[in-house]
Amino acid sequence: MAEPFKNLLNAALVRDSALLLARQAPDHFDARHFEALALSGLEALEMKARSMQIAVALQATLPADFERAAGLIEASLAPAEADPGMGDLRGLQRGLRGWILWPVGEYIARAGLAHPERALAALHALTQRFTAEFAIRPFIVEHPTVAWPTLQRWCSDDSPHVRRLASEGSRPRLPWGLQLKGLIADPSPTLPLLRALQDDPSEYVRRSVANHLNDIAKDHPALVCDWIGTHLTDAGAERRALLRHASRTLIKAGHAPMLKHWGVGTPLRGTAALSLSARGLSIGEHVGLTLVLRSTAARAQALAVDYAVHHVKADGSRSPKVFKGWSLELPARGEVTLTKRHSMKPVTTRRYFAGTHTVAVQVNGRVVAEAAFELRAAKG
Repeated sequence: MAEPFKNLLNAALVRDSALLLARQAPDHFDARHFEALALSGLEALEMKARSMQIAVALQATLPADFERAAGLIEASLAPAEADPGMGDLRGLQRGLRGWILWPVGEYIARAGLAHPERALAALHALTQRFTAEFAIRPFIVEHPTVAWPTLQRWCSDDSPHVRRLASEGSRPRLPWGLQLKGLIADPSPTLPLLRALQDDPSEYVRRSVANHLNDIAKDHPALVCDWIGTHLTDAGAERRALLRHASRTLIKAGHAPMLKHWGVGTPLRGTAALSLSARGLSIGEHVGLTLVLRSTAARAQALAVDYAVHHVKADGSRSPKVFKGWSLELPARGEVTLTKRHSMKPVTTRRYFAGTHTVAVQVNGRVVAEAAFELRAAKG
Protein backbone atom coordinates (compact mmCIF):
# COMPACT_ATOMS: atom_id res chain seq x y z
CA MET A 1 0.00 0.00 0.00
CA ALA A 2 1.28 3.47 -0.90
CA GLU A 3 2.35 5.71 1.97
CA PRO A 4 -0.35 8.25 2.91
CA PHE A 5 0.08 11.57 1.13
CA LYS A 6 -0.04 13.44 4.44
CA ASN A 7 3.25 11.84 5.49
CA LEU A 8 5.11 14.08 3.05
CA LEU A 9 4.91 16.60 5.92
CA ASN A 10 6.46 14.61 8.75
CA ALA A 11 8.42 14.97 11.96
CA ALA A 12 11.82 14.47 10.31
CA LEU A 13 11.10 17.25 7.83
CA VAL A 14 10.07 19.59 10.65
CA ARG A 15 13.28 18.88 12.58
CA ASP A 16 15.49 19.31 9.51
CA SER A 17 13.86 22.62 8.66
CA ALA A 18 14.30 23.82 12.24
CA LEU A 19 18.04 23.13 11.99
CA LEU A 20 18.32 25.07 8.73
CA LEU A 21 16.46 28.09 10.09
CA ALA A 22 18.40 28.07 13.36
CA ARG A 23 21.69 27.88 11.47
CA GLN A 24 20.93 31.25 9.85
CA ALA A 25 19.78 33.02 13.01
CA PRO A 26 20.61 31.12 16.21
CA ASP A 27 19.75 34.14 18.36
CA HIS A 28 16.46 34.94 16.63
CA PHE A 29 14.82 31.55 16.07
CA ASP A 30 13.93 29.12 18.88
CA ALA A 31 14.21 25.77 17.09
CA ARG A 32 13.11 23.72 20.09
CA HIS A 33 9.97 25.76 20.66
CA PHE A 34 9.17 25.58 16.95
CA GLU A 35 9.52 21.79 16.98
CA ALA A 36 7.34 21.47 20.06
CA LEU A 37 4.55 23.52 18.52
CA ALA A 38 4.80 21.99 15.05
CA LEU A 39 5.00 18.37 16.18
CA SER A 40 2.25 18.42 18.82
CA GLY A 41 -0.30 15.86 17.61
CA LEU A 42 1.04 16.11 14.04
CA GLU A 43 0.61 12.40 13.28
CA ALA A 44 -3.15 12.60 13.80
CA LEU A 45 -3.62 15.45 11.32
CA GLU A 46 -4.35 15.30 7.60
CA MET A 47 -2.15 17.02 5.02
CA LYS A 48 -3.65 20.51 4.97
CA ALA A 49 -4.07 20.60 8.74
CA ARG A 50 -0.40 19.62 9.15
CA SER A 51 0.61 22.50 6.92
CA MET A 52 -1.49 24.98 8.88
CA GLN A 53 -0.08 23.80 12.23
CA ILE A 54 3.52 24.16 11.04
CA ALA A 55 2.70 27.63 9.71
CA VAL A 56 1.31 28.65 13.09
CA ALA A 57 4.49 27.34 14.74
CA LEU A 58 6.60 29.44 12.38
CA GLN A 59 4.57 32.53 13.14
CA ALA A 60 5.10 31.97 16.87
CA THR A 61 8.88 31.51 16.61
CA LEU A 62 10.25 33.50 13.66
CA PRO A 63 11.19 37.16 14.31
CA ALA A 64 8.19 39.49 14.66
CA ASP A 65 9.86 41.85 12.18
CA PHE A 66 8.64 40.39 8.87
CA GLU A 67 11.56 41.84 6.89
CA ARG A 68 13.98 39.97 9.13
CA ALA A 69 11.90 36.80 9.08
CA ALA A 70 11.62 36.82 5.29
CA GLY A 71 15.38 37.30 4.96
CA LEU A 72 16.00 34.39 7.31
CA ILE A 73 13.74 32.14 5.21
CA GLU A 74 15.39 33.20 1.94
CA ALA A 75 18.86 32.59 3.36
CA SER A 76 17.77 29.05 4.34
CA LEU A 77 16.49 28.09 0.87
CA ALA A 78 18.12 25.47 -1.33
CA PRO A 79 19.36 26.58 -4.77
CA ALA A 80 16.57 27.32 -7.23
CA GLU A 81 15.28 24.31 -9.16
CA ALA A 82 16.04 24.25 -12.88
CA ASP A 83 13.78 21.26 -13.58
CA PRO A 84 10.21 22.44 -14.27
CA GLY A 85 8.95 19.22 -12.69
CA MET A 86 11.02 19.88 -9.54
CA GLY A 87 12.07 16.22 -9.37
CA ASP A 88 11.92 14.50 -5.98
CA LEU A 89 10.68 17.10 -3.49
CA ARG A 90 11.92 15.26 -0.41
CA GLY A 91 15.17 15.93 1.42
CA LEU A 92 16.68 19.16 2.75
CA GLN A 93 20.37 18.44 2.30
CA ARG A 94 20.93 21.68 0.35
CA GLY A 95 18.41 23.88 2.14
CA LEU A 96 14.68 24.44 2.42
CA ARG A 97 12.82 23.03 -0.58
CA GLY A 98 9.87 20.83 -1.41
CA TRP A 99 6.90 20.11 0.80
CA ILE A 100 8.06 22.02 3.88
CA LEU A 101 7.65 25.19 1.82
CA TRP A 102 3.87 24.75 1.74
CA PRO A 103 3.60 25.77 5.43
CA VAL A 104 6.37 28.34 4.91
CA GLY A 105 4.25 29.90 2.17
CA GLU A 106 1.22 29.86 4.46
CA TYR A 107 3.30 31.65 7.10
CA ILE A 108 4.24 34.34 4.55
CA ALA A 109 0.58 34.73 3.57
CA ARG A 110 -0.29 35.36 7.22
CA ALA A 111 2.62 37.32 8.62
CA GLY A 112 3.39 39.19 5.41
CA LEU A 113 -0.09 40.31 4.44
CA ALA A 114 0.61 43.80 5.80
CA HIS A 115 3.87 43.90 3.80
CA PRO A 116 2.78 42.86 0.29
CA GLU A 117 5.84 43.98 -1.69
CA ARG A 118 8.26 42.18 0.64
CA ALA A 119 6.03 39.12 0.90
CA LEU A 120 5.68 38.80 -2.88
CA ALA A 121 9.45 39.01 -3.23
CA ALA A 122 9.74 36.09 -0.78
CA LEU A 123 7.13 34.10 -2.72
CA HIS A 124 9.10 34.77 -5.92
CA ALA A 125 12.00 32.93 -4.28
CA LEU A 126 9.81 30.24 -2.70
CA THR A 127 8.07 29.19 -5.91
CA GLN A 128 11.42 28.27 -7.48
CA ARG A 129 11.88 25.57 -4.81
CA PHE A 130 8.28 24.29 -4.51
CA THR A 131 5.25 26.43 -5.36
CA ALA A 132 3.61 29.54 -3.95
CA GLU A 133 0.28 29.09 -5.74
CA PHE A 134 -1.68 28.81 -2.47
CA ALA A 135 0.21 31.52 -0.58
CA ILE A 136 -0.17 34.23 -3.19
CA ARG A 137 -3.96 34.19 -3.28
CA PRO A 138 -4.61 36.32 -0.16
CA PHE A 139 -2.43 39.05 -1.69
CA ILE A 140 -4.53 39.03 -4.86
CA VAL A 141 -7.64 39.54 -2.71
CA GLU A 142 -6.25 42.07 -0.22
CA HIS A 143 -3.69 43.96 -2.33
CA PRO A 144 -4.81 43.83 -5.99
CA THR A 145 -3.03 47.08 -6.90
CA VAL A 146 0.26 45.48 -5.85
CA ALA A 147 -0.46 41.90 -6.94
CA TRP A 148 -1.61 42.43 -10.53
CA PRO A 149 1.35 44.52 -11.75
CA THR A 150 3.66 42.03 -10.02
CA LEU A 151 2.03 39.06 -11.77
CA GLN A 152 2.25 40.86 -15.10
CA ARG A 153 6.00 41.41 -14.61
CA TRP A 154 6.45 37.78 -13.66
CA CYS A 155 5.06 36.72 -17.04
CA SER A 156 8.47 37.61 -18.51
CA ASP A 157 10.61 36.26 -15.64
CA ASP A 158 13.55 34.02 -16.52
CA SER A 159 12.23 31.22 -14.28
CA PRO A 160 9.42 29.01 -15.62
CA HIS A 161 8.36 28.45 -12.00
CA VAL A 162 7.73 32.18 -11.58
CA ARG A 163 5.94 32.48 -14.93
CA ARG A 164 3.74 29.52 -14.00
CA LEU A 165 2.90 31.16 -10.67
CA ALA A 166 1.41 34.14 -12.52
CA SER A 167 -1.16 31.80 -14.07
CA GLU A 168 -1.54 29.09 -11.43
CA GLY A 169 -1.72 31.44 -8.45
CA SER A 170 -4.51 33.47 -10.05
CA ARG A 171 -6.72 30.54 -11.12
CA PRO A 172 -10.27 31.27 -9.93
CA ARG A 173 -10.91 27.73 -8.67
CA LEU A 174 -7.48 26.34 -7.81
CA PRO A 175 -7.87 22.92 -6.10
CA TRP A 176 -6.97 23.14 -2.38
CA GLY A 177 -6.58 26.90 -2.73
CA LEU A 178 -8.63 29.85 -1.51
CA GLN A 179 -11.39 30.48 -4.07
CA LEU A 180 -10.97 33.87 -5.71
CA LYS A 181 -14.65 34.82 -5.75
CA GLY A 182 -14.00 38.15 -7.47
CA LEU A 183 -12.35 36.33 -10.37
CA ILE A 184 -15.08 33.70 -10.45
CA ALA A 185 -17.50 36.58 -11.03
CA ASP A 186 -15.23 38.51 -13.41
CA PRO A 187 -12.07 36.81 -14.72
CA SER A 188 -11.00 39.75 -16.90
CA PRO A 189 -7.97 40.75 -14.70
CA THR A 190 -6.29 37.43 -15.49
CA LEU A 191 -6.80 37.49 -19.26
CA PRO A 192 -3.71 39.65 -20.02
CA LEU A 193 -1.61 37.13 -18.09
CA LEU A 194 -3.00 34.23 -20.09
CA ARG A 195 -2.41 36.01 -23.39
CA ALA A 196 1.21 36.62 -22.40
CA LEU A 197 1.76 32.99 -21.32
CA GLN A 198 -0.21 30.81 -23.71
CA ASP A 199 2.77 30.55 -26.10
CA ASP A 200 5.36 30.22 -23.31
CA PRO A 201 8.34 28.01 -24.25
CA SER A 202 7.71 25.82 -21.18
CA GLU A 203 5.01 23.12 -21.42
CA TYR A 204 4.82 23.35 -17.62
CA VAL A 205 3.65 26.97 -17.92
CA ARG A 206 1.32 26.33 -20.87
CA ARG A 207 -0.44 23.52 -19.01
CA SER A 208 -1.21 25.94 -16.17
CA VAL A 209 -2.72 28.36 -18.69
CA ALA A 210 -4.91 25.55 -20.04
CA ASN A 211 -6.10 24.66 -16.55
CA HIS A 212 -6.76 28.33 -15.79
CA LEU A 213 -8.90 28.71 -18.93
CA ASN A 214 -10.72 25.51 -18.01
CA ASP A 215 -11.49 27.02 -14.58
CA ILE A 216 -12.97 30.09 -16.27
CA ALA A 217 -15.05 27.89 -18.58
CA LYS A 218 -16.99 26.51 -15.62
CA ASP A 219 -18.47 29.97 -14.95
CA HIS A 220 -18.05 31.80 -18.27
CA PRO A 221 -18.34 29.22 -21.07
CA ALA A 222 -19.03 31.81 -23.78
CA LEU A 223 -15.87 33.76 -22.89
CA VAL A 224 -13.65 30.68 -23.16
CA CYS A 225 -15.43 29.49 -26.31
CA ASP A 226 -14.71 32.86 -27.91
CA TRP A 227 -11.09 32.67 -26.70
CA ILE A 228 -10.67 29.25 -28.33
CA GLY A 229 -12.22 30.45 -31.57
CA THR A 230 -9.94 33.49 -31.69
CA HIS A 231 -6.69 31.81 -30.68
CA LEU A 232 -7.11 28.62 -32.74
CA THR A 233 -6.59 30.71 -35.88
CA ASP A 234 -3.09 29.96 -37.22
CA ALA A 235 -2.26 28.13 -33.96
CA GLY A 236 0.77 25.85 -33.98
CA ALA A 237 0.81 22.37 -32.46
CA GLU A 238 1.75 23.55 -28.94
CA ARG A 239 -0.97 26.19 -28.75
CA ARG A 240 -3.54 23.77 -30.22
CA ALA A 241 -2.67 21.26 -27.48
CA LEU A 242 -3.10 23.97 -24.83
CA LEU A 243 -6.45 25.11 -26.25
CA ARG A 244 -7.67 21.54 -26.53
CA HIS A 245 -6.89 20.91 -22.87
CA ALA A 246 -8.59 24.19 -21.95
CA SER A 247 -11.71 23.04 -23.82
CA ARG A 248 -12.09 19.71 -22.02
CA THR A 249 -14.90 20.65 -19.59
CA LEU A 250 -17.03 22.22 -22.30
CA ILE A 251 -16.37 19.33 -24.69
CA LYS A 252 -17.44 16.82 -22.04
CA ALA A 253 -20.52 18.91 -21.35
CA GLY A 254 -21.49 18.77 -25.03
CA HIS A 255 -21.20 22.54 -25.45
CA ALA A 256 -22.26 22.90 -29.09
CA PRO A 257 -20.24 26.02 -30.06
CA MET A 258 -17.07 24.54 -28.54
CA LEU A 259 -17.58 21.22 -30.30
CA LYS A 260 -17.98 23.12 -33.56
CA HIS A 261 -14.61 24.86 -33.02
CA TRP A 262 -12.98 21.43 -32.91
CA GLY A 263 -14.83 20.05 -35.91
CA VAL A 264 -17.02 17.64 -33.94
CA GLY A 265 -20.25 19.58 -33.81
CA THR A 266 -22.45 17.39 -36.03
CA PRO A 267 -24.52 14.43 -34.78
CA LEU A 268 -23.43 10.85 -35.41
CA ARG A 269 -24.76 9.58 -38.70
CA GLY A 270 -25.19 5.93 -37.91
CA THR A 271 -25.86 3.68 -34.92
CA ALA A 272 -24.26 3.06 -31.54
CA ALA A 273 -24.54 -0.04 -29.34
CA LEU A 274 -23.15 -0.17 -25.79
CA SER A 275 -22.65 -3.34 -23.77
CA LEU A 276 -21.19 -3.88 -20.29
CA SER A 277 -19.07 -6.79 -19.10
CA ALA A 278 -21.29 -7.34 -16.06
CA ARG A 279 -24.80 -6.51 -14.92
CA GLY A 280 -23.62 -6.38 -11.32
CA LEU A 281 -20.36 -5.75 -9.50
CA SER A 282 -19.07 -4.76 -6.09
CA ILE A 283 -17.53 -1.48 -5.01
CA GLY A 284 -13.81 -1.76 -5.70
CA GLU A 285 -14.23 -3.83 -8.87
CA HIS A 286 -14.32 -2.67 -12.48
CA VAL A 287 -16.75 -2.89 -15.38
CA GLY A 288 -15.80 -3.25 -19.03
CA LEU A 289 -17.46 -1.04 -21.66
CA THR A 290 -17.75 -2.10 -25.30
CA LEU A 291 -19.11 0.41 -27.81
CA VAL A 292 -19.80 -0.44 -31.44
CA LEU A 293 -20.24 2.50 -33.82
CA ARG A 294 -21.57 1.91 -37.34
CA SER A 295 -21.63 4.64 -39.97
CA THR A 296 -24.43 5.18 -42.47
CA ALA A 297 -22.69 8.22 -43.98
CA ALA A 298 -20.97 8.45 -47.33
CA ARG A 299 -18.09 10.40 -45.79
CA ALA A 300 -15.79 9.88 -42.82
CA GLN A 301 -16.95 11.48 -39.55
CA ALA A 302 -14.78 13.17 -36.88
CA LEU A 303 -16.10 12.03 -33.50
CA ALA A 304 -15.48 12.99 -29.87
CA VAL A 305 -16.75 10.10 -27.77
CA ASP A 306 -17.11 10.45 -23.99
CA TYR A 307 -19.20 8.63 -21.42
CA ALA A 308 -21.00 9.65 -18.26
CA VAL A 309 -21.52 7.42 -15.24
CA HIS A 310 -24.61 8.41 -13.29
CA HIS A 311 -23.45 7.63 -9.75
CA VAL A 312 -25.81 6.89 -6.91
CA LYS A 313 -25.36 9.36 -4.05
CA ALA A 314 -25.81 8.77 -0.32
CA ASP A 315 -29.41 10.03 -0.44
CA GLY A 316 -30.32 7.74 -3.36
CA SER A 317 -30.28 10.46 -6.03
CA ARG A 318 -27.95 10.25 -9.03
CA SER A 319 -25.20 12.56 -10.19
CA PRO A 320 -23.43 12.21 -13.57
CA LYS A 321 -19.66 12.34 -13.93
CA VAL A 322 -18.28 12.60 -17.47
CA PHE A 323 -15.12 10.65 -18.33
CA LYS A 324 -12.86 11.10 -21.34
CA GLY A 325 -13.35 8.45 -23.98
CA TRP A 326 -11.97 8.55 -27.51
CA SER A 327 -11.31 10.92 -30.40
CA LEU A 328 -11.50 9.19 -33.76
CA GLU A 329 -12.51 9.28 -37.38
CA LEU A 330 -15.28 6.85 -38.27
CA PRO A 331 -14.80 5.67 -41.87
CA ALA A 332 -17.57 6.10 -44.44
CA ARG A 333 -20.08 3.29 -43.91
CA GLY A 334 -17.51 1.72 -41.63
CA GLU A 335 -17.59 0.17 -38.16
CA VAL A 336 -15.42 0.72 -35.08
CA THR A 337 -15.38 -1.18 -31.79
CA LEU A 338 -14.13 0.73 -28.73
CA THR A 339 -13.42 -0.76 -25.31
CA LYS A 340 -12.76 0.77 -21.92
CA ARG A 341 -12.17 -0.62 -18.43
CA HIS A 342 -13.88 1.59 -15.82
CA SER A 343 -12.93 1.25 -12.16
CA MET A 344 -15.41 1.57 -9.32
CA LYS A 345 -12.65 1.70 -6.71
CA PRO A 346 -13.15 4.58 -4.22
CA VAL A 347 -10.64 7.42 -4.45
CA THR A 348 -9.98 10.48 -2.32
CA THR A 349 -12.35 12.66 -4.33
CA ARG A 350 -15.12 10.13 -4.92
CA ARG A 351 -17.14 7.69 -2.79
CA TYR A 352 -19.46 5.04 -4.18
CA PHE A 353 -22.82 3.86 -2.93
CA ALA A 354 -24.80 0.73 -3.78
CA GLY A 355 -27.59 0.97 -6.34
CA THR A 356 -28.31 1.08 -10.06
CA HIS A 357 -25.73 3.06 -12.04
CA THR A 358 -26.27 4.15 -15.63
CA VAL A 359 -23.56 4.58 -18.26
CA ALA A 360 -24.46 7.03 -21.04
CA VAL A 361 -22.24 7.39 -24.10
CA GLN A 362 -22.22 10.74 -25.85
CA VAL A 363 -20.89 11.33 -29.35
CA ASN A 364 -20.19 14.93 -30.34
CA GLY A 365 -22.09 16.06 -27.26
CA ARG A 366 -25.23 13.95 -27.82
CA VAL A 367 -26.20 10.80 -25.90
CA VAL A 368 -26.35 7.88 -28.34
CA ALA A 369 -26.41 4.77 -26.12
CA GLU A 370 -27.02 3.74 -22.51
CA ALA A 371 -26.62 0.69 -20.30
CA ALA A 372 -26.95 0.02 -16.57
CA PHE A 373 -25.31 -2.10 -13.88
CA GLU A 374 -26.06 -2.79 -10.24
CA LEU A 375 -23.35 -1.76 -7.80
CA ARG A 376 -23.19 -3.73 -4.55
CA ALA A 377 -21.47 -2.99 -1.25
CA ALA A 378 -17.83 -4.06 -1.12
CA LYS A 379 -17.20 -7.72 -0.43
CA GLY A 380 -16.01 -8.82 2.99
